[in-house]
Amino acid sequence: MTAMLIVVAAIVAGLAVALVMGRGRGGRGEEIVELSARLKQLAETYTLAQGQIGERLQAQERALSESLDKRLGMVADRLTEGLSKSSKETQATMGELGKRLAVIDAAQKNIAELSTQMVGLQDILSNKQARGAFGEVQLRNLVEDALPPSAYEFQATIGNNKRVDCLIRLPNPPGPISIDAKFPLESYNLLRAATDDAGRTVASRAFTAAMQVHLKDIHEKYIVPGETADCALLFLPSEAIYYEIQSNFPNVVEESRRRRVFIVSPDTLWFMLNTVRAVLRDVRMREQAHVIQKEVGTLLEDVKRLDQRVAKLQVHFAQTGDDVRDIRISTDKIIKRGDKIESVELEDDAAATAALPPQAAPAKSLL
Repeated sequence: MTAMLIVVAAIVAGLAVALVMGRGRGGRGEEIVELSARLKQLAETYTLAQGQIGERLQAQERALSESLDKRLGMVADRLTEGLSKSSKETQATMGELGKRLAVIDAAQKNIAELSTQMVGLQDILSNKQARGAFGEVQLRNLVEDALPPSAYEFQATIGNNKRVDCLIRLPNPPGPISIDAKFPLESYNLLRAATDDAGRTVASRAFTAAMQVHLKDIHEKYIVPGETADCALLFLPSEAIYYEIQSNFPNVVEESRRRRVFIVSPDTLWFMLNTVRAVLRDVRMREQAHVIQKEVGTLLEDVKRLDQRVAKLQVHFAQTGDDVRDIRISTDKIIKRGDKIESVELEDDAAATAALPPQAAPAKSLL
């Protein structure tokens, strides 16, 4: 439409120029008339084209408006659906987040409680007497869970009035075994805190010396010849210290074997106590076996006595059977004699009847 306006403007300008020139020259009036006619025709054509273009533009505008409305409706529907779905997902996510926050909150409370307990445990372990009590309590729990009450004694007095933490009462051999709890935490902490070879060497020597002192004390105090077994146990209530000794202190392990004071941890002591329980069960079974053998012997005597009485009863039954047979023989004889007697009486009656005179004969029955 803009191009047509430009063309019409150019034609009008040309006509105007031609008109001016025609007026100046005076000889081209006819051309001007012709140009005016063409211009009029062009204006009509332009008006018609403008109307058609306007109708097309209106139709296109309506179609574009309808398409835009339709697409806007679709976009609005999708947007509404997406917002609804997003809202549901957000609500679900917030719910899950709330649950996880609750779990995290509970975990934080547990961590706070554990922190408090760890502080309390550190306070306990920092005191030597409290640390010893902690080892004794752990030893007590393990022994009470694994053995019957008759198989152990806590704070038992042995030797020259020396008290041992626990005495496992085993039959001879090997005899009662002493268990004493030790916790060399200071020297172990020095060993862990060492940052160089020199510090570790010093800490290792201190740890070895502390363990050797414990091994010597247990050997001298709690292994009593004739009263206890020829070995004892040193209970370490820490798996970490036990594995440190087994891994990096072979001299301490060798010293424990030489003094026959064997080092045990909670796990190894639990295994040993279960073995002791099996041994005690076998001992009780052997003790019960003697009782069972005695009862079986008494039962055999009762069976033999019963057999003798049954034999006597069988003899009585045999004699009774003979007596019954004799009685049957006697009764058979009596029956036979009775039959003979009855037959004799009948024969006698028939003979007597024949001897009577005819008039004295009995009258026949009318029946």
